[in-house]
This record gives sequence, structure tokens and C-alpha cells, in this order.
Amino acid sequence: MRAWFYWVIILVLLVHTRVSAQSQEDERDVARQRADSALQTTQETGQSIDTSVLTELGDDYTNSIKLLQNRFRVDYNVKEITMVFFREYGSAPVVLVRPDGSKLFQGRFDEEKVAWFDADTFDMITIKDPVPGPWQAVGQVLPESRVMVLSDIELHADPLPDLLFAGEILKSTAYLTNGGKQIEEKQFRDVVELDIEFKSTNNPNFGNFGTGDQAIATFQDDGRGMDERPADGIFTGQFNLKIAAGEWKPVFRVSTPMYTREEEGAPIVLHSNPVSIDVEMNGGGEGYHKIIIDVNRELVDIESLLVDGKVKFPNADMQNFSLTEGGSEPREHLIVAYERGIFRVKVTAYGTTIDGRDFILDVPEFSFVAEGPVEPEVEDPLINGEDPIVDGSAPIIAPREENIANVDEVAEDPKMDDGTFTLLLVAVNGSIILIGVIAAAVIIVVRKKAASSASNGASKPGVKQPSQTTDADLSMEAKPTGLQKLLGMFKKRKNSDGA
Repeated sequence: MRAWFYWVIILVLLVHTRVSAQSQEDERDVARQRADSALQTTQETGQSIDTSVLTELGDDYTNSIKLLQNRFRVDYNVKEITMVFFREYGSAPVVLVRPDGSKLFQGRFDEEKVAWFDADTFDMITIKDPVPGPWQAVGQVLPESRVMVLSDIELHADPLPDLLFAGEILKSTAYLTNGGKQIEEKQFRDVVELDIEFKSTNNPNFGNFGTGDQAIATFQDDGRGMDERPADGIFTGQFNLKIAAGEWKPVFRVSTPMYTREEEGAPIVLHSNPVSIDVEMNGGGEGYHKIIIDVNRELVDIESLLVDGKVKFPNADMQNFSLTEGGSEPREHLIVAYERGIFRVKVTAYGTTIDGRDFILDVPEFSFVAEGPVEPEVEDPLINGEDPIVDGSAPIIAPREENIANVDEVAEDPKMDDGTFTLLLVAVNGSIILIGVIAAAVIIVVRKKAASSASNGASKPGVKQPSQTTDADLSMEAKPTGLQKLLGMFKKRKNSDGA
């Protein structure tokens, strides 16, 4: 009984497998018949229809089933196919399943027939002589772009203006087509790089003869810079023509990880910067320099010229200025000339060409060397390169006018010799010592006399001694006292020495 039950289950599975295989074969036949009939109809009627090499199998319901997602059919007459699978950021690369059930993995494939590039958000796969029939991509492929076939990518950019200037900044837009149809997939901006490059025509009649290739712009669809909206399929490039004037050939380039395609445009002539800057020293009066800004009147409408710039002074100070008044005269601006050195002027010009196109121009920096304000003259204290105060030829303190004559007389006197100076110094010091000795002697004598008088008066207290008159008292000469007594001692000594 149990064996019979197992046999029933096996039989049911075999029948189910047979039915599924027959259903898939029927789908292939139907798709092949549709493709053949469409091709036959096209050949008969001569009308052009979409002959895509891929046919997505199933409807929205079957593709919503995980095991049946991302199924597509490769036509039998395809020699080479390049496919792009957009997947979630950071997810693993997809796995391709051939019609016979064999699989293609990133890193495990025949390099002669398969080229595989994987990034964070997409896989780009090129297969030579792919097996015709239904294929499937297994992975975290985004539902809005399960599979995309690259056949013929082209860049369609705005034509460049006929009148261009070196240093000009301008905006240009472009869009991509694949097989003649505009690409609308938002994720496609991560797959391609759009660039414009200028190549010199090496015309000896122009200044860019022998100049190398110059990268001009890179188109972006990220909503930054001059791009208006991100991921809208419109790529925006900002040209900055800081290159030499001359004849150039623009090259439009579309680069993918698998291949690069270029398209050359017609040669164009890049004119020299039409804005000129000059300076008039002290042109604004004392202490001011005048900056004069003019344009090439044959290329630019002077009435439309607006100027926005800045001045860098020799001491590194910065000053911004704007000139917004119109008119047919050159624009003028005054800057302070308070310091000597290099002045630098950087200007951005806005205007209109003679053919009515608005432009923004980055003018090269203009610099000039200027003298500072006139300073008062200062008398040089050096005489023939020597300082009279240091070498002793002049007094340290300048004499007043009323004493100039006396100073001149003193300067004419001969200098005192060393012997005379020494004798004078000894005499002055000896006089000082002598006066000190005399003063000390006087003080001693006065003190002794006062002590003697005090002792005599103390011998008989309360009794007044009568004064006795002697011959000396009657004489006309008084008894010497003090200094006279001291001088008398010297006289007596002198007399005794004479005797």
C-alpha cells in the first residue's frame, strides 16, 4: 500500500514537469512566431518598427513572482549584446541564467565571450554570440528597470555659439539617446560620463598652435551647479574657457565602462578676452589711483557692460567694488593709494555680444606697482656717512642759539694737557683736605675752652670772682681766641724756626 502511494506521487510530479516544459516550449514557439511574423510584415510593407533584440516574457503578474522576475528573450540573430541591470545600492552582482539552465556569475565566465563590469548600483554585461531563447537575471534588480539593452548611445548637446571668448563661462544642456530614443532611466547617469573636449587645429595663424587637448566641461544630472533638476534626463554642463584663444575643434565624448564613443564638431574660433584694464597713477587726485575698464567695441556692446571685482592692496587688504552704471564711456573706479607696492585687480564682466548673446566673462588678473603718498623730507643726521655725535666731533646736547658764539670760542681753545690737569686735580683735593683739618681743629679748641670755663665756675659755687686787672688787660691787644689762636701757634713755630 505504501509503495503504491509513492508511485502515485512520482507519477504526479512527472506529469507536472512535462506540462511545465510543454508550456515553456509553447511560449517560445509563440514568441518566435510573433517575431518571424513581425519581421515578415516589415519586409513586406517596408515600414520601420521597433526591432528590440530583447523581449520581456510574461506579464506584470508573473514578473511579480520572485522566481519568475527579470525574464527576457534574446533573438536568434544577435551577434553581440550589452545589457545593464540596475539594482539596489551595495547589493551583490546579478546572476544570469541561460536558456539551458547554466549560469553566468561575475568573476566566473569566459573572458573571450563575456565582459562584465559591476558597480554599487548596476551591472553592465557584454555577451558575444548569446544563446537564443529565454534568459533570466537573478538578484536585487530594481523593478522599474529590470533590464536595459545598449545598442547605440548618442549625445545631443546644444550647439556652441559662433562668438566665443577666452575666459567665458557659459551653460549648455544635453540629453542621451539609445537607439534613437531618449533615455529616461534615472539610474543611467551612473553608467555614462559625458564630456566635451577642445582639440587644437594646429593652425599656425592662431595663438593656440601646438597646444594640447583641453577638457572644457563635464555634463551632470545631479541637480547641482547649473543643473536645474536632478535625474530628469537633462544633463547640464558648465563651460569654463580658461584656455588660449585660437581655432579649436570640439569633441563630444560618451564613455561607459565597456566602450567610449566620440563625435567631432565643426571648428570654432575662440576670441581673445575683450575686456581691457588699465590704471592712471594718481588719476583721482592726490592719494587715489584710477582704474579704467573698457571693451572691444567691435565684439561687445559697451552699453551693456557691468563689472564686479575686487582689489587686493599691497598689505593684503581686500576691497570689493561694483560698476553698474551704463553708458558709452569706459568704466572707472578709484582706489586709495595709501601704500607703496603691488596692487591686484580681479574682475568678472557681464555684458552682451554684438549679436545679442549674454555672456559672463572671467577677466584675467591685472596688477601694477605704485608709489605711496609723498612723505616730508627728513634731514639726514649723518655727515659724509658718519654720525658726529658718535665720533665726538659734535656735542651731545645741541647749544641754544644765544650760546653758539661762546661754544665756538671754547671749541677754538687748545686742549688741556695731562700734566696740567693732574696738578689742578691735586690742588683742588688738597684744599678740600686742608679746610677739613682746620674745621676739626676749631671744633676741638672750642670744646676744650667750654670745658675749662665750666670747671672754673664750678670750684666756688654762688661766689662771683672779682676780676683782676693785669698789664695784659691794659694793653691795646686783645688775647687771641679761636682761629687767631690757631694761626698764632703757626706763627710762633715759624719764629722759633727762624731763630
